[in-house]
Amino acid sequence: MRVKPAPLLAAAAALFLGQATVQTTQVYPLWKKNYAPIQGDYTGLSPEHFLFALAGFRELIAGILWVRADAFFDEGNFDAILPIIWLVTRLDPHQIDVYATGMWHIAYNFTDEGSRSDRRYIPSATALGVEGTKNNEHTYELFFETGWLYYHKIEDAYPESVKWFTEATKRADMLPARRNILNNALQRNNEVEKASDYLFSLLDEAEKKLKESGEFQNRQNRDTIEQNYDNLLVRMAQRGYLAKKGGYYDTWQYDTKPPFDVGFSAQVTVLEPRKIQVVGTWNVLPVGTRVRIVLRDADYPRAIPAAMEWYQGDRINLDPPKDLTFMQDQLFVRNQRFNRTIDMSRDLTMYPFVSDRFVVEFYYNPRQAPAYIQDKFGWNGEGMTDANFLNTEVRPGQRVVYTKMEFSRDEILRRGEWADKAPVRQTSNYRGLAPSQLDREIIRVPGILAQPPAGQ
Repeated sequence: MRVKPAPLLAAAAALFLGQATVQTTQVYPLWKKNYAPIQGDYTGLSPEHFLFALAGFRELIAGILWVRADAFFDEGNFDAILPIIWLVTRLDPHQIDVYATGMWHIAYNFTDEGSRSDRRYIPSATALGVEGTKNNEHTYELFFETGWLYYHKIEDAYPESVKWFTEATKRADMLPARRNILNNALQRNNEVEKASDYLFSLLDEAEKKLKESGEFQNRQNRDTIEQNYDNLLVRMAQRGYLAKKGGYYDTWQYDTKPPFDVGFSAQVTVLEPRKIQVVGTWNVLPVGTRVRIVLRDADYPRAIPAAMEWYQGDRINLDPPKDLTFMQDQLFVRNQRFNRTIDMSRDLTMYPFVSDRFVVEFYYNPRQAPAYIQDKFGWNGEGMTDANFLNTEVRPGQRVVYTKMEFSRDEILRRGEWADKAPVRQTSNYRGLAPSQLDREIIRVPGILAQPPAGQ
């Protein structure tokens, strides 16, 4: 029997429409997400990798490249890793370990002979972290890693560390132990009451988990949070934080009263081209003070006092500006004085000294101090003063120590009239230190609450 054409055409049309529906709603989105050829810049791929990528084997190529990067890590060939990080995150934007390792590598691994990081790379590290969070919103990991970069490496960009740690805590997969770090970030950001509320909520959750399961790790987590919460409440009381909120700070002798005079002074001498010696005083006996020193171009783009705007957009620039100089270090205080020689002469790429003018900045912020120092200085420096360099403007809402000195390029490079005489800058209150004071090895460790006589 002959079949009429009309039913056949209708059946074919129905099959065609069904196939098209499945293709557009299910097959194509899955292919585009996981197997579509990469779009955009193919620079850096070898011919065989390029063909594999076009064929849709993005994850395979990304894995091969990352294995190669591991060999470069072992060899210490850090420059070779940068383009691999860039390529892998484009081939497979869900490689969380590559983003996390890449951020750490860019921000920490490029160092000079004195193990000082090249901070010109940090804007690229922050941009990589932001990109990673956008591509992997389902997990806490890259939100945490970005927050940690601001908290640990950059240090005083407190709102950013709070922002990223807060986003991390919104993800259900965040490890309980890592949730505690938001408490510290909130305190550094002067959100002490929020830190208290947050610890209380963590303690409530930990108590519930302990009741559900008496496992050792649940008990340990509960005990840690409880101790942190108790310590914070005690410090809020003893440092006068609660009294300030209530308007009766002046009625009691809190630990932050009277303000402690840190007695900062400094002298900077250019010993040799690109080599400086920094000596000075800090009238605080307990060990634990680290005064930040920054040497940078006087007109460094987007610079702020003793730092810069570390997030400069989403562009991941793996080749930072070669004509800019930014050196940052810590001056460790021992027996109320510091003495540090900083040699930049072996790292000409990192310290090109191209500009005509440079500044040396000194900066101290109590928010980054150990807890036993903060017990006297407070969260905002209310228990700290300095007759010459107390500053309330460079960090709004905070009392910090800040001053700067200027040097010319000829002075830093010991050229022209400075070829046979050492350039020296010093604060107006600097009185000089005897060699015996600079070289003393014995460390005295008294309490901080009693102000010692100046100079002892």
